[in-house]
Amino acid sequence: MGIRARTRTSTWTGTLLACVLVLAACDGEPRTTDDASALDGEPIPIAFLGELTGNFAVWGIPARNGMRLAVADINAAGGVDGRPLELFERDTQGAPEEAVTLLRGLIDRQEIVAAGGIISSDVGLSVTRVAEEDRVPLFLVKAGSERILTPDTRYVFRTCLPAAPMNMQPLAEYIAAEGLTRVGAIVADYAWGRSIEAAMQETIGASDVELQIEVAPVPETDFTSYLRRLTDLDPQLVIATGHPPGSGPIARQAAELGLQGAIVGPYAASGSVMEGLGDLAYDRYLDLACADVDRDDYRELAARYHAEFGDYMENDAVAGYGQVLMVAQAIEAGGSDAPADIAAYLHETTFELPGYAFDVSFTAWGELASARPLLTVLREQDPPEGVNPGAEWYPEVVFRSGVLEPFDPATP
Repeated sequence: MGIRARTRTSTWTGTLLACVLVLAACDGEPRTTDDASALDGEPIPIAFLGELTGNFAVWGIPARNGMRLAVADINAAGGVDGRPLELFERDTQGAPEEAVTLLRGLIDRQEIVAAGGIISSDVGLSVTRVAEEDRVPLFLVKAGSERILTPDTRYVFRTCLPAAPMNMQPLAEYIAAEGLTRVGAIVADYAWGRSIEAAMQETIGASDVELQIEVAPVPETDFTSYLRRLTDLDPQLVIATGHPPGSGPIARQAAELGLQGAIVGPYAASGSVMEGLGDLAYDRYLDLACADVDRDDYRELAARYHAEFGDYMENDAVAGYGQVLMVAQAIEAGGSDAPADIAAYLHETTFELPGYAFDVSFTAWGELASARPLLTVLREQDPPEGVNPGAEWYPEVVFRSGVLEPFDPATP
């Protein structure tokens, strides 16, 4: 199955951003983020559907806040053809059955035109069926299981984390660029971890690199025995991408055991990493990212995000912000708020979203078609002005990958 051609390139989001960064409408009349009530058009209902409590809340809350900021910005800039966006928020608590019930309620009662914020793969697998049946666009932030999208998926879109098998390509490129020859890994014994394991064996293991993979239970918090089994290898890099809950403990315990190699995380929240590791993170904790912390538009957006929410703008917040912008552009530029028309516009358009490391476009089945993740390392340094006041750390980009080959679910 080929990638559907993109016939339009986004300029709308850049124009909008120029307006909202000064919180003024494009007609020159300044508005505040509370001015949705001044817009007299019929509200356009969209939804956040994600984890605000539970294990995935560290990703879900920033995604929700990013969506909140985008809604406020768009309404402050005059709405979508004079119509305000209205955001409905639902906490799935990571429970697939609850998420299905919530999404059906949003579609039936609120008549939402799109939903975003999905973090958990288990939730993503369940709600995708609803989105496809009811033909309502649904955005994934994380939810990296390759089983979520099928050859027939048309209403579900990845926006930050690519399908699990795609995530080892950037690391394989980095390992080759750095000339590393010894790589260890710890993966979790569930779908995501096993998918990462298979991708590592196919990409990194097929090279001249000596690769050793250890498998741990999902709830594991003490990785000492697994790390000790890696000591003879003396890895130059330890990949913890396949064990998202364990990436912090793995980094700390590796340092305590005297392992010198860097640790690669799973698109973790930098603020949480620093809270858990402190000085141990500096120059040691690498992670993949869909947000480009070097871009001026990221820094401008992140400064306003911090002013609004008092927190550092994570990848998930950038993705949440972008999801709302894509829906708004699809309605305004496409001339329709019908969910099927929004989905068609998404498939046909390449989006230049603020703060992103790459332009966002989609395959026919909703995979990221032009993803180029970054690899960053946490450094002890002052952040740019306003981005994270009072912090003594900021990520530094150490590697920019090539465009990832989209995972094709039709391929055996």
